[in-house]
Amino acid sequence: MNEHEWLAEQFEANRTHLQAVAYRMLGSLAEADDAVQESWLRLSRSDTSYVDNLGGWLTTVTARICLDMLRSRNSRREEPLDTTESASGRGNEGGIDPEQETLMADSVGLALLVVLNTLNPAERLAFVLHDIFAMPFEEIAPIVERTPTATRQLASRARRRVQGKPTSSDADLAYQREAVDAFLAASRDGDFNALLSVLDPNVVFRHDSVSLPAGAAKEIHGAQAVAREFAGRAQGARPALVNGAVGVIVAHHGHLFLVLNLTLADGKISEINVVADPEHLNQIDLAVLDD
Repeated sequence: MNEHEWLAEQFEANRTHLQAVAYRMLGSLAEADDAVQESWLRLSRSDTSYVDNLGGWLTTVTARICLDMLRSRNSRREEPLDTTESASGRGNEGGIDPEQETLMADSVGLALLVVLNTLNPAERLAFVLHDIFAMPFEEIAPIVERTPTATRQLASRARRRVQGKPTSSDADLAYQREAVDAFLAASRDGDFNALLSVLDPNVVFRHDSVSLPAGAAKEIHGAQAVAREFAGRAQGARPALVNGAVGVIVAHHGHLFLVLNLTLADGKISEINVVADPEHLNQIDLAVLDD
């Protein structure tokens, strides 16, 4: 086996790990694959005779590539994908299978991807490498061009954003989570009777001006009518901590484009308010729910 073949074998042994790092950094499977491929190109062109830990070297190179991609993305001030295109699954780049992308997002956690997308590139890298992949701050610091202490502070700020500040007690959050999970399960399964069981008889479903479909009523009243709106839907929706309470989010490639604020009364959902206006979405305090 020559040196090139040996390097290719070592790279393939690390590919899954590198893709996991890149996906959490970038929130897009297509971009993660691009970053991993670029790391292979850099490996194939480098003198690695001095490298003691090739896996660590590859992780560092991939992280640097992702950091550059995030900074480039921010400098272009990219707008989130069109919500209609995202919701239908169109607009995937590079031939990425939408189902594969969904599975990857679910494995990471949709809410985590959305919150990570609100961090600046250095915070995101520090949090991902340290809190998710247990890389020491001394190794992360050169990548973000900070001291280890400053890098630790980056991760700490990111951690506070990810964890959020619940406005309810643990017991209340568990109560809310149970109702929201039941609602989402019934919606996905198209189980009309199960939807009725979690909706208050006088539930109100409200759209904002952005989410309102053409010709639709801004408000829908009553469990029967609201259940018809949600039966067989919510495939891409996930629970998250929204402004300190349990709500529902829909996102694509880490870009938040829909939130459902839910109000509960006596264990049933009494109000569902859709927020899709980008200005209002940017003001929402979003965090990850503990499983």
